[in-house]
Amino acid sequence: MSKLKIGVVGAGSIAQLRHLLEYADNEHVEVAAICDINEERANEAAEKFGIAKVFTDYHDLVKEDLDAVSVCTPNYLHAPVSIAALEAGKHVLCEKPMATSKKEADQMIQAAEKAGKTLMIGHNQRLVESHQKARKWIAEGKLGKVFSFRTAFGHPGPEAWSADGADSWFFKKDEAFIGAMGDLGVHKTDLIRYILGEEMTEVAAMVETTAKKNTDVDDNAVLLLKTESGIIGTLAASWSYKGKEDNSTVIYTEKGVLRLEDDPEYSVVLHKHDGTKEELSLGKIQSNEEGGQESTGVIDHFVDSILTGKAPLITGEEGKKSLEVILGALKSDETKQIVKL
Repeated sequence: MSKLKIGVVGAGSIAQLRHLLEYADNEHVEVAAICDINEERANEAAEKFGIAKVFTDYHDLVKEDLDAVSVCTPNYLHAPVSIAALEAGKHVLCEKPMATSKKEADQMIQAAEKAGKTLMIGHNQRLVESHQKARKWIAEGKLGKVFSFRTAFGHPGPEAWSADGADSWFFKKDEAFIGAMGDLGVHKTDLIRYILGEEMTEVAAMVETTAKKNTDVDDNAVLLLKTESGIIGTLAASWSYKGKEDNSTVIYTEKGVLRLEDDPEYSVVLHKHDGTKEELSLGKIQSNEEGGQESTGVIDHFVDSILTGKAPLITGEEGKKSLEVILGALKSDETKQIVKL
């Protein structure tokens, strides 16, 4: 069977440390083209990963004979690049947040439907084993009724990870649209929807820029969320957590307290109300810390969905629902009101 031909738009850190590495490890694909407005960066990536064609304009890349495109650009380009690729008949894997507005998200979904192509959003937290286990246990009723949750994603900020360091697009509102909430918070809105198997119905939020200088995007946000069955909980997203990254989720239930990615040794710890506990070590969650570059599973899942024709776990519709929670949080902070979703 001939290999799927892939094009990657954006040659920054998410492309080089995630997409290109994971495509290189997948036997069913070859990356045939790469594009970045920074030609030197695109050429370096092409040389490193053995990519034949280099472009500086994504409109030229999507004209190529490709099966699929990975969109690894600043947030404001997610929708335009994805739509151009879908209209050119390519499957699309787009980084999160999928878009900067509900309207853009709808346009992406419509473009995928019209083209009959797969649109997947790179919410890798759904594919983490501990999170899949939690979803299964809750769905099976092992934990009984869920009462509350708290979930967090925080680290010192994108400076150390982004290709442009402190000058990164992450800190520029016209390119990023939102800060820590778009970088980290949208991951957790997607995750909590997935684990609980419920949609969020209300959000209240406080959003601030307290840790970073020379930026016009948020670096700290705390959200209060309510689900359709009445579960309430909190979500924190921050670029101000110095020291160890926090990527934990705690779920408070009728039969115990479930801690995910909260223990250095066990990725799942269930503290049962009878005083016993269940501990599982299911491999490490991917992180931005050194040694945290385990495969996300996103690329393999995307490739598999193309080859089998099955809808991916994170469709455009799923990406949009997670984005809408974040958009609601922004509105809540602006109006100082609880926002119905």
